[in-house]
Amino acid sequence: MENKKINVRIDEGKTFFANEVTVNFNPMQMFFDFRCVSPRVDLRSKEGEINLSIEHNVVALEPYHAKQIKQMLEKAIDNYEKEFGKIEKPKAIEKLEKKAKKKGTDVKHEVPTYFG
Repeated sequence: MENKKINVRIDEGKTFFANEVTVNFNPMQMFFDFRCVSPRVDLRSKEGEINLSIEHNVVALEPYHAKQIKQMLEKAIDNYEKEFGKIEKPKAIEKLEKKAKKKGTDVKHEVPTYFG
């Protein structure tokens, strides 16, 4: 057998902050659509206009691999909480929920396919 040299180039990609994600699926795949939504200031905008920048990164997985990620995430969260303490709901979200309840709008507590 002949020794051959193999060169491998690894593209590390870029770090991506996601403040929203949706999860959808079809019979063969699950889709995680991570988004970073941020307001932009444009001096040319008319008064009252809102400018948003939305960047997407979609990850498509087989359902089995998505389930493996769920297990890895559960383990990572358990380890995090053992080291740093229980992860609590941010006070700002609790305040928003109280405000919505006073207005008569109920905030759902089920696990959504979307957060953000």
